[in-house]
Amino acid sequence: MRKTLVTLGLLAAPRAALACPVCFGQSDSPLAWAVNMGVFMMLGLVVLVLAAFAAFFVYLMRRARRAAGAPPAARSYVVGTDPQEGTA
Repeated sequence: MRKTLVTLGLLAAPRAALACPVCFGQSDSPLAWAVNMGVFMMLGLVVLVLAAFAAFFVYLMRRARRAAGAPPAARSYVVGTDPQEGTA
């Protein structure tokens, strides 16, 4: 019933059913330019986040490769395990 009333209302007032100037065809309006810039900004943000995500995994791969190739003494991260200078 509600859909029928909305459809009848749009058919009775066809000007209200028209799209905004961007979708309707006024591509040189400031609104169209702003919508395009908003879309490009959102796409740029997605690309930036994906690039940061990929860079993080490249960092992890390099770090793992460096840790695997290092000698065992260089891998000790516990403080105080290395011999101190001046001790026998």
